[in-house]
Amino acid sequence: MFKFRWHHAAALTAASATVVLGLAVVPAAGAGGVSATFSKSSDWGTGYEGKYTITNGSASARTSWTLEFDLPAGHSLSGLWEGSQTTSGQHVTVKNTWNGNIAPGASVSFGFNVKYSGAYTAPTGCKLDGGSCDATGQPPTTTPPPTTTPPPTTTPPPGPGGKINLGYFAQWGVYGRNYHVKNIATSGSASKLTHINYAFGNVTNGQCVLGDTYADYDRAYTAAESVDGVADTWDAGALRGSFNQLRKLKQQFPHIKVLFSFGGWTWSGGFGQAAQNAAAFADSCYKLVEDPRWADVFDGIDIDWEYPNACGLSCDTSGFAAFKNLSQALRNRFGQDYLVTAAITADGSNGGKIDAADYGGAAQYLNWYNVMTYDYFGAFAAQGPTAPHSPLTSYPGIPQQGFNSDAAIQKLKSKGVPSNKLLLGIGFYGRGWTGVTQSAPGGSATGAAPATYEAGIEDYKVLKTKCPATGTVAGTAYAHCGNEWWSYDTPATIGGKMTYSKNQGLGGAFFWELSGDTTNGELITAMSNGLK
Repeated sequence: MFKFRWHHAAALTAASATVVLGLAVVPAAGAGGVSATFSKSSDWGTGYEGKYTITNGSASARTSWTLEFDLPAGHSLSGLWEGSQTTSGQHVTVKNTWNGNIAPGASVSFGFNVKYSGAYTAPTGCKLDGGSCDATGQPPTTTPPPTTTPPPTTTPPPGPGGKINLGYFAQWGVYGRNYHVKNIATSGSASKLTHINYAFGNVTNGQCVLGDTYADYDRAYTAAESVDGVADTWDAGALRGSFNQLRKLKQQFPHIKVLFSFGGWTWSGGFGQAAQNAAAFADSCYKLVEDPRWADVFDGIDIDWEYPNACGLSCDTSGFAAFKNLSQALRNRFGQDYLVTAAITADGSNGGKIDAADYGGAAQYLNWYNVMTYDYFGAFAAQGPTAPHSPLTSYPGIPQQGFNSDAAIQKLKSKGVPSNKLLLGIGFYGRGWTGVTQSAPGGSATGAAPATYEAGIEDYKVLKTKCPATGTVAGTAYAHCGNEWWSYDTPATIGGKMTYSKNQGLGGAFFWELSGDTTNGELITAMSNGLK
């Protein structure tokens, strides 16, 4: 039998092409047809997000670059990605990481956040490889030079307000749950999604492997079950299963990007071995994701390692640097044209799981982090105390300090992860106890509440009528019905969390997982509306 992996089993940078956003650019350096331009994509009064785009207008490929600039007095760098920087006073020097190769006519970029007091002033003194940032080698003019669109790693997807709205599709949902790719379309969710993570592939013997080949590419869909109303065939070489259905979904909704997610709660045990030869692991993942049978289905890879240098279902001792090394190897192998992301712990406690691995250092190689801001509390502590499994903030009586969404987000920011590379996690399910007499959080219990598939956990679509919300705490809802106590997010609490995401400058939000929503997509609609 296929085991359910509920514990998730469980940003993209906001900077974008200046020609898309119509932002003012400051010509910036490189004689011989190579230039750099600065652009500012957002400013919140005490800081801003900036970007330098390096364009190779020459006839020869470039293999490396070094860019220098000066920050005005009162301005200081607070984070940088897609580059390796050193700072001396107000002078910043940035060297390429994975993005050193620039083909003729192509561009690469790096982004950064700056804190400032007083008035905003753009950086000055741009030098590219020691020369002028103007492709002609002449002093900057007031007319911006032509720019080319940056690679997908720095271009925001279509979506509400340019924000990411990502949902997980659970591979095993096609069985008992009877949830298929077609349901993404019929529920109205497809038009509101920007990305889908297909979960999960396995990690064994240091390699990425398929987890369920029947569900992935072999199950034959009838015309009635298929996204486009066309039945699968048994012709030699024909692709079937969820992979083919995702291909059809993308044909109907071409704005959607699909990532293949590996690991999860059950299948994370192999990452430690994979980290011992990160390059070989990355190569195996690339070959699997880009298998010619389904290469057009996937736009990137997501790594759900639970948890680097810490304990999940099993304990990992690969060391503080292992996650960063694995992320770098994946970026090197997949290159700049693919999405490379990671689902990560949301343990914001002192000395907790975020502190156990180099999430700050790894961020430069990744498009964004799916921060799993759920499953903080639940009936895995059978006697309670009852507590919301996805608190947005702390609250009086919370069982564990640092176990809330805001604590995780702030800790990751403090480690240098750019805000717009962080996605807030939403659970489309609740966690509950039985034997509870107290309506408010903090009550005792006798065990996990009964549920459809697994005691103590239930879909929102069931809970909304089975045990309607009776109160809110820490930005999420809870419900006391009979002797059961549940916590889960509703459209209203999701609206509040999306406001938080926007106020924090996050890249958007994501959820686990699609089948937990109602047939008309109540929760994803709330996310989409809230991110606008």
